Amino acid sequence: MINSLSLSIGITHFLVLSSLLFGIGLFGALAKRNAVMVLICIELMLNAVNINLVAFNKFVTPLAFIGQIWAIFVITVAAAEVGVGLAIIIAIYRNRLSVELDDFDWLKW
Repeated sequence: MINSLSLSIGITHFLVLSSLLFGIGLFGALAKRNAVMVLICIELMLNAVNINLVAFNKFVTPLAFIGQIWAIFVITVAAAEVGVGLAIIIAIYRNRLSVELDDFDWLKW
């Protein structure tokens, strides 16, 4: 028997999910003092952008794969960013024995 109240997931659901993920990532990037946690929060924000790209592609131009292509591009750039970021954090940890952002004061006068 088919239920008369058929629920469908629309673009609003994707946008709300993406906004929540981006907000959590932004809060974490601004509030955390650990460099690794900041990188994780930036990745969370990039994943929110990927959800938006794929959702808009599905609902605006469902036959084109432009949103998926851009999402793969963002994932590739994010992987490179994490690789470089973690390498820098490991190098800083070897010199300073800390990954707290408050300890990164080399450029302050």
